[in-house]
Amino acid sequence: MSDTPLIKGRQGGSNPKSIFNLIITTYLLNSLSYKITGMTQPTPRSSVLIVDDLPNNVRLLSIMLTEKGYQVRKAINGQMALNTVRSLIPDLILLDINMPDLNGYQVCEQLKADEKTREIPVIFISALDDVLDKVKAFQVGGVDYISKPFQGEEVMARIENQLTICRQKKQLQNEIKERQKTEETLEIYLHAVSHDLRNPVIGMSMILNNLIKNSQGETKEVSRKILQQMANSCDRQLTLIDSLVETRQNDLWGVSLALKPLSLYEIGQQIGQEWELRLKENQATLINNFSPDLPLVNADAHHLWRVFENLLANALKHNPQGIIITFSARLEGNYLRCSIADNGVGISETQRKKLFDRYQRGNNNNQISLGLGLYLCRQIIHAHGGEIGIMNNDEKGSQFWFTLPY
Repeated sequence: MSDTPLIKGRQGGSNPKSIFNLIITTYLLNSLSYKITGMTQPTPRSSVLIVDDLPNNVRLLSIMLTEKGYQVRKAINGQMALNTVRSLIPDLILLDINMPDLNGYQVCEQLKADEKTREIPVIFISALDDVLDKVKAFQVGGVDYISKPFQGEEVMARIENQLTICRQKKQLQNEIKERQKTEETLEIYLHAVSHDLRNPVIGMSMILNNLIKNSQGETKEVSRKILQQMANSCDRQLTLIDSLVETRQNDLWGVSLALKPLSLYEIGQQIGQEWELRLKENQATLINNFSPDLPLVNADAHHLWRVFENLLANALKHNPQGIIITFSARLEGNYLRCSIADNGVGISETQRKKLFDRYQRGNNNNQISLGLGLYLCRQIIHAHGGEIGIMNNDEKGSQFWFTLPY
């Protein structure tokens, strides 16, 4: 099976019409051999615009493409090409360079300057074989360059390659749009679900807390202890809902920070006071070793509070009663390295590697958790420009650490 070279202009003393007819005959015989031998031909579905000032070249390329099933349109100069594209955008353009009025480079530049046509792939097809000519073709926006004379099969392969890239690109763009729609729908759904879940829980929590405050000792129908357990359950459910919503919002838009100078010592004191009851329930001791002389950290008060609460809750949740939890910090360059250490059971190396992943839960199956607390901590600390990690203490227990700028 022979290949079909594209011949532009006269060669020697041969009759150009005879040469052209010979080329057409050869190409048709090649196409026939495809069918006779049962070779698989491409299944084109696209339109191609051929732009060349020599009618014989246009005719040959048109026959080649039509035979392969492509929809073909033609233009014999640059301005006609631009007008044709504006009336109906093709899937690909085969563009000659040396043409009267507008050359191929100028045509391509105008196409790429127009938002409606800039995505059309342009393959330059030219007798210019200098490296600088090829470089300029790519600089003005061409996706490929074919030198004349060439083989017909090469043209087909390069066209199909670029059209495949375009199809894959469009498919990817559609998938991205669909994903964005899905995320928007999910965000609306998440907001609605969190709203529907929060309202009854908040109402129940208010009622229970009022009952607890107004009860003296044991009530007739239900004990104060049971009321307290119900109230704690409401608090845990609210925490789960808040973590789910906050994590999702952070994933979509990032953590929004309201930075201001904060004292770690004062934060440690406040947490100790607010967590006093829960610490007593777990027979745990909190030691605040944050020095009052530490530099102030530049952080978001709400988010930093969430980090301390999540790390403190994690220590109580995954250790037996009676543990000692210690807050401490030291200077490391332009950062403060804070640690929350306990003398509990410690965490295995396997767990430590994935502890900050989303939906990663500890080994305590008796605790209700979505596995978002430590993932949320990492989001917050990274948003502050710091790092967070965990290590086992030399003697016993675990030590969570994170850094904050000051």
